[in-house]
Formats: sequence, C-alpha cells, structure tokens
Amino acid sequence: MGENIYIFMVVALGILAITDLVVGVSNDAVNFLNSAIGSKAISFRTIMIVASVGIAFGAISSSGMMEVARKGIFNPGEFVFEEIMFIFMAVMITDILLLDFFNTLGMPTSTTVSIVFELLGASVAISLIKIADTQGGFSDLATYINTDKAAEIIFGILLSVFIAFSIGALVQFVSRTLISFKFQNRSKWVESVFGGLAITAIVYFILVKGLKSAALFDGVLSEFVATQPLAFLAGNFVFWTMGSFIVANLLKWNIYRIVIGFGTFALAMAFAGNDLVNFIGVPIAALQSYQDWQASGIAPGDFNMRGLAAAVQTPTMLLLLSGAVMVITLWFSSKAKGVVKTSVDLARQDEGDERFQPNYLSRQIVKFSIGAFENISKIVPPSIQSKIDKQFVLPQTYVPKSKTQEQPAFDLVRASVNLMVASVLISIATSMKLPLSTTYVTFMVAMGTSLADRAWGAESAVYRVAGVLNVIGGWFFTALSAFVAAALIAYLLFVGKFVSLVLMLIAAAAILLRNYISHNKKTKEIKAEDSLRRAESSSIQGVIEETAANIANVVKRSNRIYSNSMQGLSKHDLDFLKKNKKQSKKLANEIEGLRNDTFYFIKNLDEAHVGASNFYINVMGHLTDMSQSLEYIGKVSYNHVNNNHKKLKYNQIKELKEIDAALENVFNSTQKAFEDRSFEQIGTVLNSKEKLYEMVSQKINQQVSRTRTEESSPKNTTLYFSLLLESKDLITAMMNLLEQYYAEHDSSITPATIEKK
Repeated sequence: MGENIYIFMVVALGILAITDLVVGVSNDAVNFLNSAIGSKAISFRTIMIVASVGIAFGAISSSGMMEVARKGIFNPGEFVFEEIMFIFMAVMITDILLLDFFNTLGMPTSTTVSIVFELLGASVAISLIKIADTQGGFSDLATYINTDKAAEIIFGILLSVFIAFSIGALVQFVSRTLISFKFQNRSKWVESVFGGLAITAIVYFILVKGLKSAALFDGVLSEFVATQPLAFLAGNFVFWTMGSFIVANLLKWNIYRIVIGFGTFALAMAFAGNDLVNFIGVPIAALQSYQDWQASGIAPGDFNMRGLAAAVQTPTMLLLLSGAVMVITLWFSSKAKGVVKTSVDLARQDEGDERFQPNYLSRQIVKFSIGAFENISKIVPPSIQSKIDKQFVLPQTYVPKSKTQEQPAFDLVRASVNLMVASVLISIATSMKLPLSTTYVTFMVAMGTSLADRAWGAESAVYRVAGVLNVIGGWFFTALSAFVAAALIAYLLFVGKFVSLVLMLIAAAAILLRNYISHNKKTKEIKAEDSLRRAESSSIQGVIEETAANIANVVKRSNRIYSNSMQGLSKHDLDFLKKNKKQSKKLANEIEGLRNDTFYFIKNLDEAHVGASNFYINVMGHLTDMSQSLEYIGKVSYNHVNNNHKKLKYNQIKELKEIDAALENVFNSTQKAFEDRSFEQIGTVLNSKEKLYEMVSQKINQQVSRTRTEESSPKNTTLYFSLLLESKDLITAMMNLLEQYYAEHDSSITPATIEKK
C-alpha cells in the first residue's frame, strides 16, 4: 500500500493538471483576447487562430519557468518525499476549485497569485506540523519557507496593479490627444510612427519575455539584446516605422489592426510560456520527485527532497500536450467568454449594459475624482483645455442601444495601446527579474486606458469603478482563500493520508461537476424565451404588435409570482417564498431595463409617429406598477414567514385563494389574447374589472369585522390588508394596461417599423 498511494497521487496529479489547464485558460484568456475582441479589429475566428498559434509557441518555450513550483516558495531540502507530495496534492486540489469558482462568477483572477499563495499555505501548514513535532518556535518557519522570495512576489504584484493603471492611463491620454477619435483621417505618417512604436515594444516583449528560455534565442541575438537594448530598440523602431509606412501606402493595410493581431499573438505566447508553470509546474515537480524517490530505495518518510533544488528541463512532449489542451480549451470554453466579457464591459466606451451595482466606495471615489478633475481644470489654460477636449470628441454616429452590444466596445487606438503598454510593462519587469501577474497588468492597463479615454462618464463611472473594485477585491480574496484552503487541505491530507486523499478528490470532482451543471443551466436561462425584448417599431400599431409577446410574458410570470406568493403563505414555506421573491425582483429589473431604453426608443421616432412614444411610455408605466405590486407582495410574504410570525388563519388563506383563482382566469385570458394577437378578446377581460374590485372590497370588509371581534394578531392583520390593497393596485395597473391596448389597437392599419439600415 505504501508505494501504491504515491503512484495513485502521481496519476491523480496528472488528471488534476489537465483539469487545471482547462480552468486556468478559461480564466487567463482575458489577458490576450480582451483588446482584440473589444475592438472587433479582426474577426473572432482570426483572433482565436492567432491566439492559438501564440499559445503553441509559448508552451514549447516554457521549460525554464518551472522552477518557481520546485523551490521558489519553500526550501525543498527541509522536507522529505512524503511531505512534498502532500504539499503538491493540496496545491492542485485548491487551485482547481479556486479558479473554477472565479470562472463561474465570470471574474478574472490571477493564476500566479493563486499558485504562489497555495504553495505558501500548504508548505506553511506542513512546516508548522514539523515544528510542533520538534518542539521548535514559530521563528523556525524561516528555515522551511523562502520568506524573502514570497515577500518579493507579493510586493511586486501589488505594485504592478498601481503602475499598470497609471501608465495605461497616461499613454492613452497622450495617444488620444495626438491622434484623436478620428484616427482614420490622420496622415499615414502618424499611423506609421504609432505602428513603429507599438510593434517595437511587442517585438522586444516577445524576445525578452516569451522566448528567453527557448533554444532559438540563444547566441548572438540574445547577447545583443541583453547588452545593447537601446540600440536594438532604436533600430527596431526605424525598421518598423518605415515598414508600416510602406505597407499602409502601397497595400492600404490598417496598421492598427496589424498591431492588435501581433499584440494578441505576443500576449498569448507570453501567457503560455510563463503561466504554464501555474498549471503543470506542480504535477511535473511531483512526477520528478516520485522518480527520484523510486530510484533511491529509501523510505518515503526519510528521503530528503534537496534534489528538487537542481535545475531540470521539462520534457518537450509534456509541454506540447499542455499547449494542445490550452488551445482546445480556448476554442470551446464558454466560461472563458464570460471572463472576457467582464473585462470588455468594464472598458466599454458607451454606456452598454452595466454588470455591477454601485457601492459606497465607488460613489466616493467618483465624487473625489470629479472634484480633483475640476481643480486641475482651473490650472490648465482654457485654450489648451479646449484643444485637448476637441481630440476627445466622439464621432457622432448614432446607434440604437439594442445594437450597442454588436458595436466595438472601444476603438483600434485604445486596443493597440492596451497591448503595447501591457507588453512593455511585462518586458521591463521580466528583464529586471521582478515577479508580476499578467492578469493584473493586462486588466489594469485596460481600466487605465478606458479612464483616460473618458469612457467612464457621468452615466457609467460609478458602475465601472464598482466593477474594478469588485475584481480587485476578488484578487485579495484569491490570495487569502488560496493560502487558507491549501493549508487546511495539506493538514487534512497529512493526518488522514489515503482516506483523506480519496475523499478530497471525490469532493473536488463533485464541486466541479456541480459548478459546470449550474453554469450551463444559467447560460440556458439567459438564452430562454422568458426575457423581455426591446421595442424598435416607430408607430403605435407597430409597438402594439411588437410588445404583445412582452405583455404575454409579463402576464404569465405575474400569474406565477402571485400564485406562488399565496401558495408559499398557505404552506408557510420560507424557501419557496425566497425563490418567488427573487423571481419578482428579476421581473422588476427586466421591466426597469425596458424603461431605461425609453430615451433610445424616442430617439428613433420620426415626426409622423411621435404618438407611439406616448403609448410606449404609458405601457412602461403600467408594467412598472404591476411589477412593483408583485415585488411588494413577494417581499411582505417572505418577511412574514422569515420573521416567524403566526400563520394566516384558514379563512384568510381561503379568501386569498379565491382572489388568486379569479386573477388566474384573468391572467390566462389576457395571456391568450396577447399570444394570439387577438386584441378584441381584451374587451371580455375588461368586463370582469368591477367584479374583481368588488371581490377584493368584500374581503377587506370581512377582515375589518374580524379584526373588531376575533382577530388577535396585529402582524397577520397588517399582512392581510397589505396583500388585499396591493392586489387591488395590481388589478388596477393591469386593467389600465388592457384599456390602453384595447383603445389604441386598429387591425386595419399595417404596423410601421424602423427601416433597418
């Protein structure tokens, strides 16, 4: 059994390595896809092919980067084989679960930070066990842990966040001031000089960061770049500037597109070359440790692991296989697309659909920034300010909001600056042997450039800042949770040995499977028919036809929400009411989203159909009233049960169910009328209006007399009256909506719609 457990661990680590590659690429794809996808500079297929080739090159050149997993965080000579295997196992289990958690949320996080803190957490846990056995002190931890290296990595990563944001903002501000948003109209020399600078930066980045450990970089070229960097850069700049000028004039190629394609390749290559260690470094170190131990013939509890400190080349076949897994994941991972979407949305030039809700900190930062900007504006002479402002004026090409997601999130200049600045910063840090996270640098450069480009205007600043704070907060959470979780798992593995290992692997597989199923379910829900669509028609009849599906949808969901509230109250079922409350909130948010589009809807109308705007505004008002009533009913029902108040009495539940049954008939008839576009049926529904009012009024009177004679619970009375009055408001809103459609519909008129350009 002694040797079998280690064979099992090596096999398990191999499987975990493949899984980690999949979840790692899903997370880190944002680093190199963000700028190309956001700017829509080249087709999605071309972007993916370029990135795939970059990953393949990077994976082959990755061999020398594996040292951090072997000896960067802990001193291997202080541990025996058994302990090292538990450290590696804990690291891989934690890494997969942590990265998958962030991918499921659609948040970019750093694979570098996670692997560093997992190695730190697991090795600290095992070290403390060893210290406790030898009755040593806490200060002995420095013997086992490479504290200087760990501190350097942490400091380097934190510093890179601030520097990347600041330099990204500064370079983008200068670039935009010189080039403006009308970059197509600038002279070819401007484009060529920009191209020369950007391509030089990216070439230097490829040579310094990407291929420094590859065989083809050895020799004269590497020596020249290392000893004469300025001469190398100057020569490159002249060469690429002239090349860009010739290509732009003779072949009429867009230099910005070339920069974006080239930059995407470079960052993809650097990602594979340097971050591959985060996914397979630990399993490879474990495999080599196992081979050393097996050859030694010494017991696993006695075999010292100082051999790990020696430099070992990773087999090329393993690197090729890893590259293949990364490329396949890039093409097929829906989670990768979700993480990229977060980054692109936060950098979007227009308002778009904001993913994050503002918080206290984001509001205060925006207020402080506005104040600071106003104070700086007083110092800058008005003439200079006016010239700068002109360069930041967006071209006036109006696009309906429903089409904004199809438009580029930002232009080619910003995408090029993103790639150029990220390349330069990562190159400098690498040449100075400073550790940093490629995720943090690329993300923060993108945020800095979007700020400098005035993408975070008054309409969107609080949402964008909140998003950036969420992502940065997630990074700190990564570090802390990676450390704690790896330490805990390492301890449990050390104590429980084989039993703990099997249980941990089963638990990890179950969690990954559950996350995969829930992610797929969420994706399907987003695509489902149950979401509301924006109207784009330009006439009243067009709006009636187009919004009929929305009304049928709202009525169907209103029926479900109202019935579920009554059912949950009758059963006193808290979980059921909680889910129902979420559904009512979701409906209210969707209707709020449609209301927010009123501005864009009115913008699209021509003079002949301005009446459609009044109709649309009134319909939105009635839908909002309905959703507010349902949201209130859902909330008070949930709160009543959640606060453990008395159940409603049998008579009260019976009366509420009578109202529910009457409303269900109305809801069903209304839904059918709108689904069939048979608006004449609405007249029949409207005839039941007085009957419904009378029924609710009767229930109110019955409760009043009950309260005077037999009712003993103030909370029950309050809830019951609230439900009845809100039901009355719901009926009123719905009948007003139906009256609007009934009065305005005219089947003899062919609906007019906006011409699609």
